[in-house]
Amino acid sequence: MSQAFDIKISPGGISGNIAAVPSKSHLHRLLICASLADKETVIKCVHTGAEDIKATIACLSALGAVIEKIIDGFIVTPIHRDKLPKACILPCMESGSTLRFMLPVVCALGICGEFHLSGRLPERPISSLEAALTRAGIQISRPKSNIISCKGQLNYGSFHLPGNISSQYITGLLLALPLLNGRSRLTITEPIESQSYIALTLEVLEAFGEKPKKNLLTHYEIDCNTSFISPHIISAEGDWSNAAFWLCAGAMPGGNIQLCGLNKKSLQGDRQICVNLQQIGAVVKWEGKILNLSEGSRRGIEIDAANIPDLIPAIAAVAAVSEGTTLIKNAARLRLKESDRLSAITHCLNTLGANITEEAEGLLIQGVSQLKGGMVDSFGDHRIAMMAAIASAACTEPVIIKNAHTANKSYPNFYEKLSGLGKKIEVQYG
Repeated sequence: MSQAFDIKISPGGISGNIAAVPSKSHLHRLLICASLADKETVIKCVHTGAEDIKATIACLSALGAVIEKIIDGFIVTPIHRDKLPKACILPCMESGSTLRFMLPVVCALGICGEFHLSGRLPERPISSLEAALTRAGIQISRPKSNIISCKGQLNYGSFHLPGNISSQYITGLLLALPLLNGRSRLTITEPIESQSYIALTLEVLEAFGEKPKKNLLTHYEIDCNTSFISPHIISAEGDWSNAAFWLCAGAMPGGNIQLCGLNKKSLQGDRQICVNLQQIGAVVKWEGKILNLSEGSRRGIEIDAANIPDLIPAIAAVAAVSEGTTLIKNAARLRLKESDRLSAITHCLNTLGANITEEAEGLLIQGVSQLKGGMVDSFGDHRIAMMAAIASAACTEPVIIKNAHTANKSYPNFYEKLSGLGKKIEVQYG
């Protein structure tokens, strides 16, 4: 875990050129599939040192994969199915993706696993996934509040999951079920949220030779006892979720951002940020592989958060200084993230001078002309820390973020990049 620190950020606009970091969502999936493949895989990407990716690598290494850093990515030597450990400890740290993806995989491999959780992860929901695994022969217990233990061999057959809690449950089973000795069927109840992340999982599976048969959006047939086939070399996409903070910075007062490294046709759902910012009134323009974003006008809009929950902190910062009213709805899932994000967004931005009313399943944001600045806490949440940082663009005074190191969960050099975009940064270690 990274060293704790607070940070002081100067007021004023954010502008300049920046490259997107690799997508956590894509890289988690690539690393897991590569570790289950028939031979070595090279994953091309720029290293960021994100804590969540470190967690997935640590868990895969515990299962016997060898994941070596190289200058431009990773070389993954896969797990030997005939040399699996009988039991192992899997350090998930605070990564919900790691836990929800790896728990079904460990159960499919028939290993006794002990998942160690940190931060708010022990409180985050996983009961629906646990229930599906228990029905298929797995014994799951919590010997301590921060440990989930599993033992037994996952049986093939019919699996059912709700579609409106977490697409990560669905991804976990889609990654695990091909490892079983019989054909399985996965049924997802509607409504299905974050469908784009399921599509991303299917795209990665197909790249590794796995192609579950889909019947509409709700039924998947998964072949049994198949071997993931390494593509030999594959590249991780740029991260639209983290890029959203830079794009929203471009839409703030004095903003002008040129961003490279994103896939214009990506299946990542957070590509929706371009549409949202255009609706708000920002100027969004592709020039070849460069995405340009500048402030234009800012007006309040209505945003459905059901499929884009990770975008809401960044969008809320822009909405706080947009003329009129912004309504963010269908956002109840934000209460189950690294923090209660609806509460954290409201408290943080209102402290800086915004006018936000927290509702049961969303936010009502009355735009103001500018923010004042001040001291806020990250609430232990990487996206809240980054939101506060870009909100400084609309402030008249500096912004001090307590526990700012939480950005390292997904974007370890975020403040260094921010400094390169015209911000004066002062780091204070506790």
